[in-house]
Amino acid sequence: MMYPRLRLAANLLRDDGVIFISIDDVEIDSLKKLCNEIFGEENFVAQFIWQSRQNKDNRNITGVSIDHEYVVCYTKQFGHRVFRGTDRKTEQYKNPDNDPRGPWTSANMVGLATADARPNLHYDLINPADGRNYGCPEKGWRYDRNTMNRLIQEGRIIWPDNPEGRPRKKSFLNELSDNLPGFSSIFNTGIYTNTATKEIGGLFNRYLFDFPKPVEIIKQLISQVSNTDDIILDFFSGSATTAHAVMQLNAEDGGNRRFILVQLPELCDEKSEAYKAGYTNICEIGKERIRRAGKKILEEHTQVTMEEDKQPLDVGFRVFKLDTSNLKTWDATPIEDEQLRPAV
Repeated sequence: MMYPRLRLAANLLRDDGVIFISIDDVEIDSLKKLCNEIFGEENFVAQFIWQSRQNKDNRNITGVSIDHEYVVCYTKQFGHRVFRGTDRKTEQYKNPDNDPRGPWTSANMVGLATADARPNLHYDLINPADGRNYGCPEKGWRYDRNTMNRLIQEGRIIWPDNPEGRPRKKSFLNELSDNLPGFSSIFNTGIYTNTATKEIGGLFNRYLFDFPKPVEIIKQLISQVSNTDDIILDFFSGSATTAHAVMQLNAEDGGNRRFILVQLPELCDEKSEAYKAGYTNICEIGKERIRRAGKKILEEHTQVTMEEDKQPLDVGFRVFKLDTSNLKTWDATPIEDEQLRPAV
């Protein structure tokens, strides 16, 4: 079931595109083997983990509560930065001594190598101003003598009053790279499946869908890898969380991302809350969710638009149904040897 869809996804991806696949422990190994064949092992980006369950599950006879799922990520082509990264934390940068170079924080200078491995990093560090010797750490210093002398001359060494203390280096805020720190391999805590259930419940005033994905998870992923005018395709839209996430993200950053959702019209159980509410299949739930989520986001966004003079938000969408195909249905009936012989 997965192989042809992954093949199609690989064909549809842009050269700098990425694919995310949500999976659990049961099929994670099989999925990665398929993806390695289709996308290439070198194009594997990450295997993210998110804590999907808030409470312990005592139904597993092994005594292990499986409370996490995975999001596997591959890119179309190797060689470019896939994730935008997270905002830097700069609260620790201060300027208590009014250094003209601006805010700074103290950085560790203790090394990580033994004297046998890096003898040039093992030497006594002496404060030239008062001659105090701070010795040498067990794993040496992070810089060789020449670099350390340069740092001393630039006034970048913080000398402790206690001779037992370790000198540290001034690390300035203006020296940070423009590249943001990498995206974490574990999602923020507090985003559970029941969070998503409550999201849908808040829109419909009842619980209509089992095991939906939280909007925040999809929004985090899209915001990391997409530009503001990209197209996001979801092969298994389910309750249309991806559409909700795209509209929400556009409202937050002024983007014009578009979404394409694909979902089989899987019938709802006649005993389910969804069926009782008048939804005969999953597609109907998804369409109504987009309408309601769009209306809610638009109401919230309209006030912001008026205050900040932003462009009006587009939450419209179209629905298409698959027509009959001119491709012949695959016939899996085995062919006998006699059928392969040419007629005489």
